[in-house]
This record gives sequence, C-alpha cells and structure tokens, in this order.
Amino acid sequence: MSRVCELTGKGPMSGNNVSHANNKTRRRFLPNLNVVSLQSETLGRTFKLRISAHALRSVDHRGGLDAFLAKAKDDELSAGALKIKKDIAKAASATA
Repeated sequence: MSRVCELTGKGPMSGNNVSHANNKTRRRFLPNLNVVSLQSETLGRTFKLRISAHALRSVDHRGGLDAFLAKAKDDELSAGALKIKKDIAKAASATA
C-alpha cells in the first residue's frame, strides 16, 4: 500500500534532518493519511478512502465528496476515486 492520498495525489517528500552541529542526513516527510468513510449524496452510499487530513478539510470545504470530485483533476485521483467520479457523473446525468 503506497503512502499516497487517493484524492489529491499528495505523497512523501524528502528533506534533511539538521543537527545542532549542522550535520545533514536525508529523511522523508510522510503525508498524514487516514482511512475515512465518505458519503456520496448522488449515489447514496459510502466509500472508504485513504486520504490526507488536508484532503479531508478540502472535501468539507467544497461541500462533500460529490462536489470535490467534480472539480478534481483526473490525473491526481487514484483508480478507485476516478471510478467513483465517473459513477457520480453518470448518475447525475441520468437524473437530470
């Protein structure tokens, strides 16, 4: 399981540990990933996704999973999230 957010594509970054003596050793900054269940209002079901805390705030800010996925770029989404996005778009066009 890779350490990448399924909605934003945010992954590990690299940098340096810097000691008091200014010695530098390489380190990794990992994203704050959490497994959460998000509700799709259009489809009427929940989805378990492994997303970063930043992405969870963005989903809340945009008004839910459906609104977030509608604005999200396809290249940032995981395969599972892309399938959810297409299912939501299909269900929304069928009802409209």
